[in-house]
Amino acid sequence: MQIVGVDGCPAGWIAVVENLETRRIESAIFPKFAELAELDAKIIAIDIPIGLPERGPRDCDLLARKRLGPKRGSSVFPAPVRACLGATSHPEASDLSHRAHGKRLSIQAWNIVKKIAEVDLALRASPALQERVFEVHPEVTFAFWNGAPILAKKKRSDGKAIRRQLVEAHFGANAFVDVRKQSTRDEAEEDDILDAFAALFTAERIEAKIATTLPDPPPRDALRLPMRIVF
Repeated sequence: MQIVGVDGCPAGWIAVVENLETRRIESAIFPKFAELAELDAKIIAIDIPIGLPERGPRDCDLLARKRLGPKRGSSVFPAPVRACLGATSHPEASDLSHRAHGKRLSIQAWNIVKKIAEVDLALRASPALQERVFEVHPEVTFAFWNGAPILAKKKRSDGKAIRRQLVEAHFGANAFVDVRKQSTRDEAEEDDILDAFAALFTAERIEAKIATTLPDPPPRDALRLPMRIVF
């Protein structure tokens, strides 16, 4: 039996996979989420918004920002409204967002709309998959893991070092290096790998039934997908 931590990357998705019996860690790159979803995994923890509002912010995003505080809360940007998934350009998506609830869509949110749509489509097509896939936010997980929000940003050398220390202390001294060797930098950057490990850390907590859900219980969107962040 396996659990998986997933983050988006230039090549698609990077999955860090843990065997629950041997605790062996492996990784793989998946161009499409539908391929990743075919893994025989008990839990897939993924850094992507799941469950989209028709208007306004999600409670889970607001609560996550509050947990990270004024210096790091901005790393949690509002999930797009569902109407944005049909857009073909940032201006179109921004107009659709403004029409839905008076708010423009940030470029950061637009940059992951295609990935959001991939996951949304797969989950809507499979109630069984919905039971195995959980939304996480790496910065919320790292803050819990570290005991406090990590103020150094993840792309800075000091930020990477802090996050890597947490990963190696928990998963083993060679865990990060071994995964790094399994993909090129064009496929996945170092912060993508670290975020996937953060997702895997939360997958362990979900499997152990000790994870925290924001909010609890979570509301569901118009298509019955939960709007939550788990850590």
